[in-house]
Amino acid sequence: MLAISNLDKSFHLFQQNNTHISVLRGAELHVEGGECVALTGPSGCGKSSLMRMIYGNYRAAGGAIMIDGTDMVTASPREIMALRRTTIGYVSQFLRVLPRIPTLRVVAEPFIRAGGDGAEAESRARDLLARLHIPETLWSLSPLTFSGGEQQRVNIARGFVHPYPVLLLDEPTASLDAANRATVLQLIVEAKQRGAALVGIFHDAEVRDAVADRVIDVSQFAEAGQ
Repeated sequence: MLAISNLDKSFHLFQQNNTHISVLRGAELHVEGGECVALTGPSGCGKSSLMRMIYGNYRAAGGAIMIDGTDMVTASPREIMALRRTTIGYVSQFLRVLPRIPTLRVVAEPFIRAGGDGAEAESRARDLLARLHIPETLWSLSPLTFSGGEQQRVNIARGFVHPYPVLLLDEPTASLDAANRATVLQLIVEAKQRGAALVGIFHDAEVRDAVADRVIDVSQFAEAGQ
């Protein structure tokens, strides 16, 4: 489902004496459908950079990231956007949406954008918002008016509304209370059961142990590049 081979990434800081920083070298990662792989390692070892390369936010210097027959390393912006609509989802730590858009529409939008029916999208959004304990009285309001924790839950609902075959999770349970953390864990289990390939960063060891089938220490690739 997701195959990464011999992946290299470095940053060239032109405004800082042309400093060259090697981030990853020779990274390898293969994730099958129905599997969740957790990325671990100390801060700065390249976990977030690897996630951003998988999603196409960062360009790798070499190697391959194969998703549904497309290499994200060489894909055009149009190909990357097409994969984001239908194939690869990303639950980040921050909600980035246009202001004044109602929460229900914000959550339903990825399903509609992937070609789904509007009524089904709204039904899915309602179910997820209810499961994540967002009061119905707030659904007609912009989530940008919500607390940080509420925004995080809206972002999670938005990430799970479409059944992406590949799903990236960046600290999805950070700052959540026990009830909502349990809901997110159940959503991850359900995604695995439908055959999704998941890659996540989980600093909470209990969460990682509960959902991860394998753990990859990314620092092994950072060390190779130093």
